[in-house]
Amino acid sequence: MPEPILQIQALDAHYGDFQALYGVDMEVSEGEVLAIIGSNGAGKTTLMRSITGLLSNGPSQIKYRSEDISGLRADEVAMRGLAMVPEGRQLFPSLSVRENLMIGAQVGRKGPWTLDEVYKLFPILDERKDQQSTSLSGGQQQMVAIGRALMANPDLILFDEISLGLAPIIIKDIYDALPGIIGEGMSAIIVEQDISKALSVSSRVYCLQEGRVSLEGASDTVSREDISRAYFGIE
Repeated sequence: MPEPILQIQALDAHYGDFQALYGVDMEVSEGEVLAIIGSNGAGKTTLMRSITGLLSNGPSQIKYRSEDISGLRADEVAMRGLAMVPEGRQLFPSLSVRENLMIGAQVGRKGPWTLDEVYKLFPILDERKDQQSTSLSGGQQQMVAIGRALMANPDLILFDEISLGLAPIIIKDIYDALPGIIGEGMSAIIVEQDISKALSVSSRVYCLQEGRVSLEGASDTVSREDISRAYFGIE
């Protein structure tokens, strides 16, 4: 079996004295779409921050392409081929749409994603490229955040709460675009509160409950009863 692109082993994560993750084990294969579900406060965003170097980790807890990246800074992680679409989008309000997209290209990785390709994926961004990014609608801002991550030409892209706060029609548009994003062998982790959406686009799913993995399984075989027990900690 080929080595997973991402391996997480016994990951603990802390905010000061508060422990947010407890011994999390997880892996992502090349070209796989992995879903992570769980209630608010389950540790999903903490996991994303740990993977991308925004939160410090202990040695050998996170390996990417067999390299220990646990102690690397976020920019060093990005240069190795990981990019995140963060919760809340976190655009630069003083910059235009185009300038926000170009931020992603600063890691200097070569690949298929250019401004023109992002504009093909989300044509509205080409129309609004000179507008201040935060003047856009929430859905359009999410498109900018996705485009910014793609401009880094990652091998593994992480979506943290991809549909949070968006109207259903915008969520549909973004999910309709996903095959064009991850259809060329890119691996992806999707953190999502909409369980049906998460299962529909992923091959495997993990559920986090109070900082621990409470369920792992194939997305097309886990039952709603299994998910309910894992999600709410029901015995």
